[in-house]
Amino acid sequence: MADGDRPFGWGVVGFGWVARDYAVPGLLASGGRLAAVFDPDAEAQRLAGEMGATAHPTLDALLRDPAVEAIYVATPNHLHRAAVEAAAAAGVPVLCEKPMAATLTDAEAMAAAVERAGVLYGTAFDQRHHPAHVALREAIRGGLIGTVTAVRIAYCCWLGREWTSLPGHGNWRADAAQAGGGALMDLAPHGLDLTQFLLEEPVVEVVAMTQRRVQDYAVDDGAVILGRTASGVLLQQHNSYNCPDALPRRRLEVLGSRGQVVAENTMGQTAGGTLTHTDAAGVVAALPFGDQDVSPFARQMAAFAAAARGAPHDFSGARDIATMRLLHQAYASDPRCR
Repeated sequence: MADGDRPFGWGVVGFGWVARDYAVPGLLASGGRLAAVFDPDAEAQRLAGEMGATAHPTLDALLRDPAVEAIYVATPNHLHRAAVEAAAAAGVPVLCEKPMAATLTDAEAMAAAVERAGVLYGTAFDQRHHPAHVALREAIRGGLIGTVTAVRIAYCCWLGREWTSLPGHGNWRADAAQAGGGALMDLAPHGLDLTQFLLEEPVVEVVAMTQRRVQDYAVDDGAVILGRTASGVLLQQHNSYNCPDALPRRRLEVLGSRGQVVAENTMGQTAGGTLTHTDAAGVVAALPFGDQDVSPFARQMAAFAAAARGAPHDFSGARDIATMRLLHQAYASDPRCR
């Protein structure tokens, strides 16, 4: 049977809620198959078995499974390095959740490992695959809003201690040693990468201010990033764990010399949202886009599976390590984080 005729076999490392609720439905919707899981948690192993996957006792056993064509890593951030280095040594393509790692040192080691091994690597920046964002990039490329001058992002949520203590969630996102930081580390990577995707150029410098304002844990529960791209487009990004989910909290604005486009409720793990174009005369109109019911996770999994089987792709470990360095730069710029 030809590769294109059989479902792509995924191995999942870390079978928590992100993997179960979003990544696995996405890979199944893309025509893939959940072949195997590695997670030391007994409940995770039971759930994997119920889904027809082999629950392996070790990571090495999963990587040796002939049904596994690539792995998706969704462990806490401080465990990413070990999984990625093991996959690289085994010659297995790896899609790793963002941020790359809890520390820049670990991320650089990961990037070096996959480069040495010549293994396909991607960080799971699913926002690149949201149909609205693909349509927005095409509109920018086509000159709809003229010369782009600024990108403004609000990508926020509520992450109280009561949520992080629920069974199956754990509190690692509120633990600096495991997460590497707080709201900035968790949410800012998406905005940084999405800006680079939309504008087709890198963000080259950032500064940040963080806060610990509402939540009672040690990591930042809010942050503002200011940045600039290679050509001089300005970036303003607000991320937080202290915004009630019922409030407007997911908004992307791209401003230009001849208008702007606003995306609402597109940033996140689900399909849908809206795009609105306002021209220089103030005329407002909806900007339609296709595949409104297709999850960005499904499109991401399909793209990575195709890349693993040899198709042209846009996954880049070198670009992702540059984004990780921006996160490090952002934290280093804030005197409260030194």
